[in-house]
Amino acid sequence: MRSARVAVALDVLCVLLFVVIGRASHTKGESLAGIASTSWPFLCGLAAGWAASRAWRCPLALRPAGLAAWLGTVALGMILRVVSGQGTAIAFVIVALAFLGLFLLGWRVVARLLTGSYLAGLPVIREVVRRRRAPQAQG
Repeated sequence: MRSARVAVALDVLCVLLFVVIGRASHTKGESLAGIASTSWPFLCGLAAGWAASRAWRCPLALRPAGLAAWLGTVALGMILRVVSGQGTAIAFVIVALAFLGLFLLGWRVVARLLTGSYLAGLPVIREVVRRRRAPQAQG
């Protein structure tokens, strides 16, 4: 459960970083109200992605947790922006997909590399481990 809480915090941090950088690049200011009005659609999308994939069960997984978090954040975030009268230019959608994909998937890749779980899932590594265990099982 602890890893799920850390994963939620990191995902929210990624979304807020996207919002703050975006607002700063367009000189919209860094007021709390402005950040909240820009971030709520994406945070709702993130929550929907987490719920749809039940990401709390395996929060470090790229699939389904990471992909659902990423695509839910962008897709529902853009829909909610349209419904609430905020802009969704195609360039903004592309930037959101790229930035949020890099960050929401990226921290998971780094975490899995640091814990060794990513490398353990690679077929080559599994074969090496299997071969090392085979003589032990026979002896």
